[in-house]
Amino acid sequence: MKKARNTRRRSQEGIALLIAIFVLLLVSVVAIALLVSSGTETALGANYRASSTVYYAALAGLEEGRGRLLPKNPNYFGISYIPSPFPVGQTFYMINRFTGDNIAPWDQANQYYDKEYKTEFGVEASSTSWGSRPSVWDNNAQGIPGPVFKWVRINAVTEQAIFTDVNNNGSWDLTPLYYDLGHVDFNGNAWPSLVVGSTATATQALEITALAELPSGSKKILQYLVAPVTLNLSFPAALTMDGYSDAFSSPDHSAFQISGNSDGGDPACSSMPYPVPAIGVPDSLDVNYVKNGNPGPGSTGIPVSPTNETGNFTGTGPTPSVAQVLPPPNIQTVQSLDQISQIVFQNADATLAGPATEANLPAAMSNSNPMTIAVQGDFHLGSGFTGYGLLLVTGNFTYDTGSNWNGIVLVIGQGSVAATENGAGGTFNGAMLVAQTRDSLGNLLPGPHPGPATFTDTVGPNVGRGIIYNCSWIKSSQAPITYKVLSFHEIPQS
Repeated sequence: MKKARNTRRRSQEGIALLIAIFVLLLVSVVAIALLVSSGTETALGANYRASSTVYYAALAGLEEGRGRLLPKNPNYFGISYIPSPFPVGQTFYMINRFTGDNIAPWDQANQYYDKEYKTEFGVEASSTSWGSRPSVWDNNAQGIPGPVFKWVRINAVTEQAIFTDVNNNGSWDLTPLYYDLGHVDFNGNAWPSLVVGSTATATQALEITALAELPSGSKKILQYLVAPVTLNLSFPAALTMDGYSDAFSSPDHSAFQISGNSDGGDPACSSMPYPVPAIGVPDSLDVNYVKNGNPGPGSTGIPVSPTNETGNFTGTGPTPSVAQVLPPPNIQTVQSLDQISQIVFQNADATLAGPATEANLPAAMSNSNPMTIAVQGDFHLGSGFTGYGLLLVTGNFTYDTGSNWNGIVLVIGQGSVAATENGAGGTFNGAMLVAQTRDSLGNLLPGPHPGPATFTDTVGPNVGRGIIYNCSWIKSSQAPITYKVLSFHEIPQS
């Protein structure tokens, strides 16, 4: 009996060792799995970091290229590099070298050759005419690490380049594409879109392509399709009162004038209407209201007694130069004027909440740096101040007789302008448009025509010089506000 019990006890010996080995094996498998997982996570993290770095580097290249298309940019490329219009078959490259880099995307033998160009245009980049400028980061010009993009290409875009039949004619045209803010759909509703060829309300679309590459070999090509946002305003008069039953009053003083002859005969007038009437209105009845006063609102018109000031209103036509004009389509209706107002607010250099004064304007505004200012509400321009650029006021616009503005003044909304006597000799060089598109509560008028506009300057004895149509200031105030991104995509790498 004792022998049997010992035999059973010996048959179970060693089971603890097997269990220990099994547990150790299990722990080892788990440990190995954790190590592998950790290595995979590290590799994935490294790949994600490289992918993100090269992506944002290419994006930085796109944004630098887009920003330097604007004349306001201190590193503006200029029309000698980016002509307008930009010819198809011409390219411009912005180069960003690191120490030891040789970057020549137009050279087929170069490490960073632009292979993508042939995919879009069917010819090698080496066959195009090209220009180049360094990036602001080129050779670490800023003294701090910059984005690692290698080059940015800017060129005209065609249907073939974006593989899109824009005009639905069954083929990919090779003519430049334009972005038309004034384009309408079949029902006549505003439908800004790409069009083939230029129109009066369109601006040329450009393609911006950026290549970024890391030393590890990670590479990314991103692309923008952009178009300049410009108001494309044409003024039919030095002062355009874009309503019906307008009210106009001017001072009985020989120093005050409104002239449709460009001050100094500026050469910019070769591409703009010149000369123009001093005052333009869309209705023949308003011609009489401006000259003789509107009995309804109680305006006085142009003084003829005790002194005759009609000779101070010069331009096309007889003196006083007050004419019925047909405003361009983009300033004819309440809806089109409101669209202009929205574009200005969306892209202004500064947006102010009224009531505001010249003290609220940006200090960077200057003769060499005209700016776009949008005021939501009332605005008063004080004596001794000179503004530059485009000013939009949706409320009541008042100005001192000693204040100045060089550029464009749009009073779209309440459509009311009035002078206050403070100082003398202030001048508006450029053009002014006054249009009532909203009621006193700020609601958009039903239209289609704007309501009665009001211009009142009857102060004295100190007066301003008035409004002088100036082609140069009108043109410089309408430089592209921004380059709108129409599309953005990543180009797959083979």
